[in-house]
Amino acid sequence: QEQMEEKLPSQVEPTYINRIGWAITYLKKAGLLDSPSRAHFLITNEGKNVVSQNITNLNAKYLRKYDSFREFQNLSNKKEESKDLEFSDKEHQTPSEKMFSYYEIVKNSICDDLLNKVIEQSPDFFEQLVVDLIVAMGYGGSIEDAGRATKRTNDEGIDGLVKEDKLGLDIIYIQAKRWKKENVVGRPEIQKFVGALAGQGARKGIFITTSKFTKDAIEYKTRNDTSIILIDGQKLVDLMYEYNIGVTTEKRFEIKRVDSDYFELL
Repeated sequence: QEQMEEKLPSQVEPTYINRIGWAITYLKKAGLLDSPSRAHFLITNEGKNVVSQNITNLNAKYLRKYDSFREFQNLSNKKEESKDLEFSDKEHQTPSEKMFSYYEIVKNSICDDLLNKVIEQSPDFFEQLVVDLIVAMGYGGSIEDAGRATKRTNDEGIDGLVKEDKLGLDIIYIQAKRWKKENVVGRPEIQKFVGALAGQGARKGIFITTSKFTKDAIEYKTRNDTSIILIDGQKLVDLMYEYNIGVTTEKRFEIKRVDSDYFELL
């Protein structure tokens, strides 16, 4: 009972609830648990395999044997040498470095959940999400203006358009693909979008997808002055996180230092 009443320093959530949540997240990232629907969890075949081995110390260090878990902790092979975020080995880091490392882990977890949530939504919801994000980033003028501008046009592959600035001096055309992660966007899709822009006499476009772009799509260069910005699923949720779309602030921390100028003036 005493442990159940213990709360995090923020006093918002019981400690045991927070720890259970992170344990579930870790097991899901490692592929030992699955979540077929909200608040429902299912042990995977790999999870059953781990149970059969009678593992006595199932922790983050053990889970690092799985590529998906290392990727979740920003420990992919190319980053492993330069950035180690493992919880159990931080003696060499300053308190500030530790804090930023933990922040990255929390952010990665939230962004991953965000992307899954976005993929589950309807096309209309995704359209509104794009509107909210574009306005939050300073484009489109207002929600009302952007909402009118981004209604589905069904015109040669253009999903919508929005003002580049509040005065409407230029127009940005949008292609939005709410695709599953495994359905990558290839070069042909980008070429179609460029052709659609040419049909509209447009020079600027944003191609947004919840999946990824192939290497050919990323390296594709237009032969005219058309400018295309590609936003994949990871970049999308990074922007949502930065501009507070679909997330809310739970607790805010301020890092302060002694103001030497103040003491010199006295």
